[in-house]
Amino acid sequence: MPSVNPDSSDKDSEAFEETDPTGRYGRYSELLGCGAVKKVYRAFDQEEGIEVAWNQVKLRNFCDEPAMVGRLYSEVRLLRSLSNKNIIELYSVWTDDKNNTLNFITEVCTSGNLREYRKKHRHVSMKALKKWSRQILRGLNYLHTHEPCIIHRDLNCSNVFVNGNVGKVKIGDLGLAAIVGKNHIAHTILGTPEFMAPELYDEDYTELVDIYSFGMCVLEMVTLEIPYSECDNVAQIYRKVSSGIRPAALNKVKDSEVKDFIEKCLTQPKARPSAAELLQDPFFDELVGEEDDDDENGDYVCSY
Repeated sequence: MPSVNPDSSDKDSEAFEETDPTGRYGRYSELLGCGAVKKVYRAFDQEEGIEVAWNQVKLRNFCDEPAMVGRLYSEVRLLRSLSNKNIIELYSVWTDDKNNTLNFITEVCTSGNLREYRKKHRHVSMKALKKWSRQILRGLNYLHTHEPCIIHRDLNCSNVFVNGNVGKVKIGDLGLAAIVGKNHIAHTILGTPEFMAPELYDEDYTELVDIYSFGMCVLEMVTLEIPYSECDNVAQIYRKVSSGIRPAALNKVKDSEVKDFIEKCLTQPKARPSAAELLQDPFFDELVGEEDDDDENGDYVCSY
């Protein structure tokens, strides 16, 4: 659908760097994020009149890594099949053969990722952190009860995104997700070391690895410290995780209720609760009857 532009000479209007094949989406030059695999640009949906995220991957960078390209296409296919208010939504996808890029349009979260958002807003109430945690769990519960079951495998605070004006959080970056059968078992070692459950290193695990990662996310939200930041390298992290040694940051959590909740998430797989079970935990009792879109951006200073 063509855009309505009464004055194409308007010097204040922002020019698109490129548009999608239909002309609906226009990409601006502003980068929202940049990872090892893809760049994410600010973009605009002319049909709906909303800002969106334009994810772009230069496929020529991975001509010698077919597995990585396959993983990217898997993420896109996966996103297209999902519909949940706590999972980033995919709107459109296409390959640009001329420029050898894979492009996909997703919803944009105005406040960036949870790690940066939490660093920016250091004085946040425990109630707000519980609201964010509950929304992450709702997204995980959707993935884990999906047919077939989906394991995120790389859940951390940089892969959770925030709309700060309404207090909404959404899980994104499903590029390392695994779709598993009825036995819910996966075998590949993938993820961010500080957030990886010990059984993931053993290459025999279920969706409960996401619950362990979620517990580490809660720990980071509370302490503003990435777990195992006392370690100098991945090998040190692995040794501590495989030995059951908790991150030093856990000792900084003074609230026993919060600490106990995190410990539940980090326990051995057989004792580790599911996302559905955690959503019923007394930890969230103060939120009963409240909707997550209440604006709770931290009017109170907490001491943990």
